Amino acid sequence: MATTIDMHSHSVFSDDARATVEQYLKWITTVLRKGHRIDGIVLTEHRGFDAEHDYADLSRQYDVLVLRGSELDTARGHFLVYGVSDQLRQALDFTDVKMDPLKLIAEAERCGGIAVPAHPGRRGIGLIEFLGQGFPLERVPVVELINGGSSHWENDRARALAEKGRCWGIGGSDAHFVSSIGSCLTEFERPISDIKDLVAELRAGHFRALRLSEVRVS
Repeated sequence: MATTIDMHSHSVFSDDARATVEQYLKWITTVLRKGHRIDGIVLTEHRGFDAEHDYADLSRQYDVLVLRGSELDTARGHFLVYGVSDQLRQALDFTDVKMDPLKLIAEAERCGGIAVPAHPGRRGIGLIEFLGQGFPLERVPVVELINGGSSHWENDRARALAEKGRCWGIGGSDAHFVSSIGSCLTEFERPISDIKDLVAELRAGHFRALRLSEVRVS
């Protein structure tokens, strides 16, 4: 059974977001009533990881999977990190806005996670801006293909990058406000029940990026 997840969202734990996790989940219930499908979200907080909160009760209450990751700044643009562990947090300074992206990719992999370029087509903070500086695109098997906060032009650039690097693509809303959650999604071919499942499927490539309008309950 497929699982549809918004892979990129920010709660009030991020300094520029205005939505609580419960507000997101309440909004998702209204989206579900309209016949769309959102099975889960990943909270990818800016330059940090929300280790303090356990959203299991809210997840059960609203029947929506809530997973946690991070969005980190690097010297070559922003990266989404899935499978954040204590080991990874000890290995890297998540607040370092000039982090070496190759070190991030390597450490994430070593610690059982995966790092994915966020909104790679975006001006200034997308990976595509730095390819001329010799970044080895083969180090990123997955990129964020569709981002709800990016323009059509920026998402087109991301798609061109994915085609150039033969990368798999995920979708995420990049929500900072309630009504944005779920606008872009990733449909996994297999069931996802926790972050380990998510990382395994990202590495396997069994998924596709799509917009909310493409996901309806049959």
